[in-house]
This record gives sequence, C-alpha cells and structure tokens, in this order.
Amino acid sequence: MTLKLCVAQLNFIVGDLNGNVKKIVDAATHAYAQGVRLVLTPELSICGYAAEDLFLRPAFIQACDDAVKSVAQQLAGLKGLSVVVGHPTGGDSRTRSVAIQSRFNAASVLREGQVVAHYAKRELPNYQVFDERRYFSPGQGVCVFEAGEGADAVQVGLLICEDAWFEEPARLAKEAGAELLAVINASPFHVGKGYEREARMGERCRATGLPLVYAHLVGGQDEVVFEGHSFTLDAQGAVTGRAPSFKENLFVAQVARAQAAIKLVADVEPERSAEADLWDALVLGVRDYVGKNGFPGALLGLSGGIDSALVLAVAVDALGADKVRAIMMPSPYTADISWIDARDMAARMGVRYDEISIVPEFEAFKASLAGEFAGRAEDTTEENIQARIRGTLLMALSNKFGSIVLTTGNKSEMATGYCTLYGDMAGGFAVIKDLAKTTVFKLAWWRNAHDPYGTGAYPIPERIITRPPSAELRPDQKDQDSLPPYEVLDGILERYMENDESIDAIIAAGYRTEDVERVTRLIKINEYKRRQAPVGIRVTHRSFGKDWRYPITNRFRA
Repeated sequence: MTLKLCVAQLNFIVGDLNGNVKKIVDAATHAYAQGVRLVLTPELSICGYAAEDLFLRPAFIQACDDAVKSVAQQLAGLKGLSVVVGHPTGGDSRTRSVAIQSRFNAASVLREGQVVAHYAKRELPNYQVFDERRYFSPGQGVCVFEAGEGADAVQVGLLICEDAWFEEPARLAKEAGAELLAVINASPFHVGKGYEREARMGERCRATGLPLVYAHLVGGQDEVVFEGHSFTLDAQGAVTGRAPSFKENLFVAQVARAQAAIKLVADVEPERSAEADLWDALVLGVRDYVGKNGFPGALLGLSGGIDSALVLAVAVDALGADKVRAIMMPSPYTADISWIDARDMAARMGVRYDEISIVPEFEAFKASLAGEFAGRAEDTTEENIQARIRGTLLMALSNKFGSIVLTTGNKSEMATGYCTLYGDMAGGFAVIKDLAKTTVFKLAWWRNAHDPYGTGAYPIPERIITRPPSAELRPDQKDQDSLPPYEVLDGILERYMENDESIDAIIAAGYRTEDVERVTRLIKINEYKRRQAPVGIRVTHRSFGKDWRYPITNRFRA
C-alpha cells in the first residue's frame, strides 16, 4: 500500500477567516490533484495562532465554527480526501455568576463534507509566550481516524502540539489503534528550536514504536515567528523528511506499509546554521508585521553604526529596497566617518537616503531651556534631547507617508536602559530587540558572507562592524564608557535574564561581583522603559515582553 499525505505548511493571518479558509481549500485541492489523500494543517489554522483574547468573544468562536463548515463544504467533492484543520470551539457557561469554561483548542478531521473525527488538545502550555490556560480547557479524549481507502488505509493518531511532549497522549493513541502519529503545531521559533523538536519527537517515536509526521505553522505574528520546518520521523526517531524553513510549502510524504511497519519517505532539507535561521526569522518577522498590518513600507534612522546597519539590511531583504527609506540625522557630535559609512551603506542597499541635520532643533531646545537649566552642566539631559528630536522627525515622516518606523535598539541596550524613551525607542517595530549586542556583530559578519535574498553581497561596510560602538551624543562617546564590555554584559544577561541563574551562581562562573551587581541592578531599574518599548521579534527562548513579567514598582533585591 502507498498513501500520500501532505503537510500544508502555510502562513495564516489571525482573524482572517475567509482568507485562511481559502488557503486551506486551495492547498488541499492542489494536493489532491497530486494524489494526496491526507492533508494536515497546523494548529488553529482556521483562525491563526494566537488569537489571544479574541478567543473570549463568542462571535469569534462562532465564526470559526462556521469556517470549519465552509472548508468541509468546499472540499466535499474530493472523494477519499481527509483534511485536518485546527480551530477553537466551545464557550463559557455561567452558574450563579461563576464562569465555567468549556472552550477547547481543537482539531477536526473533514472528509467528503463531514466532520468524521474531532479532538481537543489535552496538554495546555502556560509558560514562556504560551498562555493557553487563560483561554482553553484541557481535552480528555483520544482521536484515531482512518486515512486512505482499502489497502492504502492507515490508522492515524491525532495530537496537537504540546500533547506530543508528554508520554500519555501518544500512548493512548497507540492503544486506540494508531499506526502513525500526526502532530499539528504552532510553536514559536527560537534559535535551535527546530532541531530540539526533532529530538523530542524522536523520543515519542521510540517510546511508542510509531512513525510521526509533524505539521508546523510558518509566518510572523506580532512578536513571534513560526519557522515551518515540518518533518517526518521513522519509528526509531530518525528523520525521514524535512520541509523548508521560513517559507510556505506543501510538504508531501509517502506512507508505505512494509510488512507490519509503516514507513514515511519525503524530501529532506539540509540542516541549517543558527545564523541562517536567525536571519530568516528576522526577515520573516519584518515582512509579515509590515505586510499583514498594511504598512506601505518602512523607514529608519541610519546612524553609521552597526545596529541601524543590520536593521536596514534585514528590512531590505524583507521588503525590497523600494519600500525602505533611511534617514541620517547628524548632531554636533556626529563623526565624519558616520556620514560616510551611512551613505555607503544606503548606496549598497539601494534605498532612498536623506540627511536631516538636527543641529538647528537642538540649539532651539537648549535656548528654550537655558533659563531653567542655568548654572547646571550639560549631562544626559542634552543627550536625550538629541535622541528625542530624531524620534520626532522619524515619527513625522511616518505620519506623513504611512511607513512604519523600525527601531534599532538591541537586547543589551533594552536590558540596561541604554536607550532613550521617546527617542531611539520611538517607533512601531523593534527588529533586533531580542538580539544581544555580541549577536548583532556575529550576524552582521554572517550577512556580509551570504546573500540569501539576492540583494547584493557584503552590504555592511566593514568599518561599521569594526569601529567601537557609540551613541555619538557627546564628544568622544563610546558605549563602553557607560557599560561593561559587551562580552561580559551579554554573558551576564544570558545567565540572569534568559536562564534565571542566581547572582551567586553567575559570580561563581567567573564574572566579577561588581559587574554582576551592576548589570542586574540596571535590568531591574529599567523595567519601566521596556514596558514602553515597541513590540519586536522574539528569537531567544526568553525575550523581554510576554516571556518576562516583572513589576515596575519593586523593592526586592537578591
């Protein structure tokens, strides 16, 4: 026997039910014409992942139920085709003013116009960016359905995402007669996550003795990115197929029965470097945030420094040079090489480039405040005024022309407050807010050595990468005047913020006590700034945002 299955690794838009239905129907129709008889779509494919508090609105759930029926009706004429769609269903009831939740993260198996099987997710993640217990109740059942017909028929055990990270759901599916595990997923990307999934699903295969197909979402949704990277495994957990990452794909696998065993055979994409995944995650995150929210393009302040250079390169790869605009806004402290390197960078990327001096505005602000500031030396106040002038100019251009402002601050700066509210933090989307400064350097070198989107190799002038970083808001300013060396800062940041190591443990690992205490203190006192930062792309397993929830008003000190 041979059954062809297809993972419809698609990029959905949250709440665009008609558009999502059309994508599913088009993909299933195309796959059917190629001989496919089982189509798997990702978790919550009907509504997109994640719809957050839309799940709490009965009208939204009803619209999702109607959309499932629409898919079934439109595919009713495709004899023998089974299609798995993910969707929310159910609602709340009340008993004496107490809400009883009976809403589920579910999947339905559609065949010839009917729902022939139904499954509700059992294991609900409630950590990192996941918040599913806010919206859903855990399911209790098991779903095993038949795909294919006659000698080609296979008993498929259906699981949803987190279910497959636990032993019981897969074991119950096997006990109910499953010969193949099908796992539909929407699990946000962080560096290395794709291969971690392969390893964990391999454990599930070995525990059950069953092969597995993993159907994963692709696309950007606000701060999270889904990388695709769907795959198939044999009963021993070895990879037998792997879909491309960060792009839509109809990933087809052959399901064959050899004696009593089920085998999966598909194309295998080669493994990728962490830098390649990271770059594509940033590109997809920008492309989808700008495109799905209807912005005509993007603009950013190009300083001649590495952060804005990297953001510009990402933006051009994501949107094309014709939709990106760079503005250099020199101050009295801007070095000549910053002008030269910014012009060079813009020319290499082929974007519109303009220079708007902020010197007149800066002098006007100082004159207006001279009476108030009399007798006081210049300090960070005047530095911040410059940053805020730039933020005002960028937002004015955004208002006038509609393009979104991309901010250029990195994670090291966000952690320590080395950024200005309503200045360099002003904008709509923070592209590299989850990249440590040391990673910014690594990624800049990587992009110069690769040309994944055909925009012209070596886009970032080498001097931008090699010169000491500076905000250029006072004479001869360097970042390391105010911060520990980035190798030290980022090492402490990773251990303390991302991995929750204690201060004592970090010191025991070899970091100086004064550096650890300084960095951790800066992280704590700058929470109020981060709460006001724009949303940005999550690429580590713990980012500032949904992953990090600390009170602003807080006197605890470890």
